[in-house]
Amino acid sequence: MEEEEEAIGFLDKVLEDEDVFLLEECELGTPTSPGSGSPFLVAVKVEAGKGLEMRKLVLSGFLASEEIYINQLEALLLPMKPLKATATTSQPVLTIQQIETIFYKIQDIYEIHKEFYDNLCPKVQQWDSQVTMGHLFQKLASQLGVYKAFVDNYKVALETAEKCSQSNNQFQKISEELKVKGPKDSKDSHTSVTMEALLYKPIDRVTRSTLVLHDLLKHTPVDHPDYPLLQDALRISQNFLSSINEDIDPRRTAVTTPKGETRQLVKDGFLVEVSESSRKLRHVFLFTDVLLCAKLKKTSAGKHQQYDCKWYIPLADLVFPSPEESEASPQVHPFPDHELEDMKMKISALKSEIQKEKANKGQSRAVERLKKKMFENEFLLLLNSPTIPFRIHNRNGKSYLFLLSSDYERSEWREAIQKLQKKDLQAFVLSSVELQVLTGSCFKLRTVHNIPVTSNKDDDESPGLYGFLHVIVHSAKGFKQSANLYCTLEVDSFGYFVSKAKTRVFRDTTEPKWDEEFEIELEGSQSLRILCYEKCYDKTKVNKDNNEIVDKIMGKGQIQLDPQTVETKNWHTDVIEMNGIKVEFSMKFTSRDMSLKRTPSKKQTGVFGVKISVVTKRERSKVPYIVRQCVEEVEKRGIEEVGIYRISGVATDIQALKAVFDANNKDILLMLSDMDINAIAGTLKLYFRELPEPLLTDRLYPAFMEGIALSDPAAKENCMMHLLRSLPDPNLITFLFLLEHLKRVAEKEPINKMSLHNLATVFGPTLLRPSEVESKAHLTSAADIWSHDVMAQVQVLLYYLQHPPISFAELKRNTLYFSTDV
Repeated sequence: MEEEEEAIGFLDKVLEDEDVFLLEECELGTPTSPGSGSPFLVAVKVEAGKGLEMRKLVLSGFLASEEIYINQLEALLLPMKPLKATATTSQPVLTIQQIETIFYKIQDIYEIHKEFYDNLCPKVQQWDSQVTMGHLFQKLASQLGVYKAFVDNYKVALETAEKCSQSNNQFQKISEELKVKGPKDSKDSHTSVTMEALLYKPIDRVTRSTLVLHDLLKHTPVDHPDYPLLQDALRISQNFLSSINEDIDPRRTAVTTPKGETRQLVKDGFLVEVSESSRKLRHVFLFTDVLLCAKLKKTSAGKHQQYDCKWYIPLADLVFPSPEESEASPQVHPFPDHELEDMKMKISALKSEIQKEKANKGQSRAVERLKKKMFENEFLLLLNSPTIPFRIHNRNGKSYLFLLSSDYERSEWREAIQKLQKKDLQAFVLSSVELQVLTGSCFKLRTVHNIPVTSNKDDDESPGLYGFLHVIVHSAKGFKQSANLYCTLEVDSFGYFVSKAKTRVFRDTTEPKWDEEFEIELEGSQSLRILCYEKCYDKTKVNKDNNEIVDKIMGKGQIQLDPQTVETKNWHTDVIEMNGIKVEFSMKFTSRDMSLKRTPSKKQTGVFGVKISVVTKRERSKVPYIVRQCVEEVEKRGIEEVGIYRISGVATDIQALKAVFDANNKDILLMLSDMDINAIAGTLKLYFRELPEPLLTDRLYPAFMEGIALSDPAAKENCMMHLLRSLPDPNLITFLFLLEHLKRVAEKEPINKMSLHNLATVFGPTLLRPSEVESKAHLTSAADIWSHDVMAQVQVLLYYLQHPPISFAELKRNTLYFSTDV
């Protein structure tokens, strides 16, 4: 028991240290052995008077590891010359700029260490008590400026190397297997190492050198001529380490287990696990040979936070069950959509309150209280919104199910695990002490520190974009064989990513040309993701966790939505490279305040931008022809379409339909029958959005806002019915016609996933948002899309959608005795 406690105490110390200095070789080229005759154990027994002998042992080990380090730098430099040679040819593997970015300062670092090694080696080999080498370490420390430049460029170098690997198979092969020469007396002539691992070595080396200086000083007499020189070198190195500590990517930091194995953290993040039929938020850590699922322990104030391991799977035992193999999971009831939307509204209302408090320089305690409420709602939203299943299985037993909000995220985790599984991995079982070490390291190594909610963001962080992003997906190249291909678009909203649009399937091609335009509503979004899929028509490949056919992801990519780039009137064209595939797209952004404008049509001959009373009078109809035809087509073949009215239609198709309706073209019905149903749904939304005044009118807008805020149900009923009765007949009849249609759509919610609340969210602002002149009084900041007014607009439509059927005749029969000026 005492031994175990001692071991745990030692391991805790290991965790606290920035790195662990392992004496690799005590005589140059002679490996240490863990046996009783190990020089390290002998050294521990050396008395204080034999400090100089200990110096030799420390230096011998360091020199051997320096030889390995130089070999690693040589391996990294080896492909640089041929890559540079091809850069000026007609078929370059990399550009000169990419080469200079990836290999930045490696040559300089190599030359510094080669010179240091060549000078130190003879001193250690011809050792005596008079040998001095402090000046060599002092010179090495004085050249750390080269390392600073390397560290500053490190993340860019990694990103460039990863991007180049994805877009160039030749470079990918080079970077995955670089040959590192073994030490002079080693049996292994070469070992294969990835470029990513080698690029981390210089950062690792600075830490090692600093630890060696510390050990040398400990065993150097104060009156030795080396002492002040080593002291100076250690001071320079420690200052340097503390200055770059924030810049070093913690993902590459190694954890060393008692057996001397090195594990590096490759990826971590928050995922929702289904455990005992309920959702639990977990922090998942992917190391080089193990996947660990943990939760943060509750600790009392002032105590160091720790993780509690829920389970782990060695990657050698981890498998992804195929759709046919996976068992149906225990039913986890999805959270009702209207409750998710309610959470979003609460979050937005709280966000507005926080902004008002800050603007009025309110009490910090009040702001903190509001932030706490906001966090609670955002946490619930994050926990309950994901629906995409991600199942992993331990071949020795249990399966685990995560729910993700984005197919992109699921693909990232799967690819990261599969990449690591390509290596020669061994199965193992962690002892309780080893598991304690690994779990204890998670807090220090984690790269995702906070749950991804906006209340965790700093005040100076970008709030993201609010408005409409117009995206044209043009084409894709780089497919090796013909396939049925399509793309989806995802944007982030409320801390997680949501799929917003999908192109049509381009059949049997290697170069799909979609040229489809989409209008995507942004709610504080900062990133756009594009995923390219191969369509699967095999109905046997159904995911039993959600009964959906699994399409294969061919490639995926992400770009930041930089306001300066997208907030222009012109289209911005770009290319996303993904696994050798290039997808070309264009985008432009319309801010919320610009998108609120209702612009009346200059021509009164069409239907878009023309008053509804003018259109119905001209057509001699009660409901505009465009509304009747679009509703009829949606009910005929789109009422079971997943995300109908939420998923964007292709903008070019919508504009084509707009043109034929405006021209009253005789081919309208034929065109409607051939058109994608999301384009027809989008045309109906566009018609109501472009009315010169909202369907529920500018005049009654303030009364609708006040009526929905009434607390007494009877007063609210009287007021809301009276307001409907106050609408002009064409507006009222059209509204009731649309209301019944939306109720029929919501009846199919189990299939189309569109609840009354979802439909109210889509149509509320479209039917109520005041025209440009009136809206100025109601507009809040562009960044506050879920403003109080917008939430109220949704609530108004939801009230009528949840109301028992309302008939035009009954409304007109009943008379109430109060004015519309509520």
